[in-house]
Amino acid sequence: MTIISPSSAERAATVAAHRFGLGESSLQPIGDDAAGWLLQQIGPAEAARGEGLLDTAQAVAHVRAEAEARRLARNPPPGMTAKQLLAGHYREVIAADARSRLMSAATARRPFAERLHLFWTNHFTVSLTKGSVRGLVGAFERDAIRPHIAGSFETLLRSATIHPAMLRYLDNQASAGPRSRVVERAARRAQAMQEGPRVTGLNENLAREILELHTLGVNGGYTQADVTAFAAVLTGWRLGNNDPVGGAPLFDPAWHEPGPKTVLGQRYPEGPDALSAVLRDLARHPATAQFLATKLARHFCADEPPPALVDRLAQSYRASGGELAEVYRTLIRSPEPWAQQPTKLKTPEEFAVSSTRLLGLGERLAERGPANNLVVNGVSGLGQRVHAAPSPAGWPDRAEDWLGPEAVWKRVEWATRVGDRLGRGVDARTLAESSLRGWLGDATRLQIERAADGSQALALLLMAPEFQRR
Repeated sequence: MTIISPSSAERAATVAAHRFGLGESSLQPIGDDAAGWLLQQIGPAEAARGEGLLDTAQAVAHVRAEAEARRLARNPPPGMTAKQLLAGHYREVIAADARSRLMSAATARRPFAERLHLFWTNHFTVSLTKGSVRGLVGAFERDAIRPHIAGSFETLLRSATIHPAMLRYLDNQASAGPRSRVVERAARRAQAMQEGPRVTGLNENLAREILELHTLGVNGGYTQADVTAFAAVLTGWRLGNNDPVGGAPLFDPAWHEPGPKTVLGQRYPEGPDALSAVLRDLARHPATAQFLATKLARHFCADEPPPALVDRLAQSYRASGGELAEVYRTLIRSPEPWAQQPTKLKTPEEFAVSSTRLLGLGERLAERGPANNLVVNGVSGLGQRVHAAPSPAGWPDRAEDWLGPEAVWKRVEWATRVGDRLGRGVDARTLAESSLRGWLGDATRLQIERAADGSQALALLLMAPEFQRR
């Protein structure tokens, strides 16, 4: 077999397809201008694909329906346990959201924009591990994140912060100012009935995570006093089970802590307008620019991001006033992501999505058949259940967190299953050249060439270092 070394254009196209994008079966559509191909994709994410998807208002209605189901679970109908009554309530919604997320990624015509959507949904994690957000996570991604990935970070931050899913996930619906009217009423009731109040006061979870995970970073210079004051600003922003329908976040002054608050040395007035002011100042803070630049450089370049790239992205963020489209343009025009060897390890979800794009299976994810089970269930089996990050910090973005022996063996098992089911209808040698031309090494070519059959050849392609990394 004659091997022709890839051209610089082919190497750039491979980087664009796999590092900036989500994988392609062919590099041909990218052409000789890989950077231009990416620049054209900057903008809001495409509308999510799938059936049975709820918007935020519909999802909120389901939350309220769950509250009713919980009430019934105290005295379940004959033949049903409380666990069965509650477990089935959101099964279809959760399944539809998972299919939609994977199908949208697997069929995206603008894969760079879709990767950015996945990046920001992980940055602003809302997870099914918290029961109170069941049925809301998909709507959160579709309504709070997708439209805003290329606008100002301030807009994205506010949209994510006040979405019902985030308010519930980080317990802000139960946060009340210690001097608020609702706490005073609860205290009077408790005193009259000689029992503890149900509403106990301030919850700092949302405030802490906005500062630590969404804006300034853990070393961003804030103090515990700032967390407490910011939590007081956030009081009143909630969505209870009996609030008016519509899905919009509500500011309830009865839960709000009265009086001005001081966050990071800045004084903010009482009332709902203070939240927008705090979020605006956080979005413009130099520590936020540095924190976001580091995360983007880590995601698109290397686990240990080059300092020069981080500084360049942070400068672009500050100079543009936090306009994300400008930061993306700076990222694409920077030399570091294009020069870096494929060392970033694909997460299980990225591995499954890029395999699906490689094999052209995206449209089949809409069906509840073998392809759907192979991919959707496969992501969970690989250790990354869709919409179920283990904490508000989201899924890790470093190779070391996904390279344990058991995790690697699960990838081998999944690649083998894919090979067994689909390998006989695929020419893995041709697919390797068309998809990975700029990175494909002689050792991988030789392994695929010597495979016993099509099934083994496809499994070897999926497990090749050039495909596992980006």
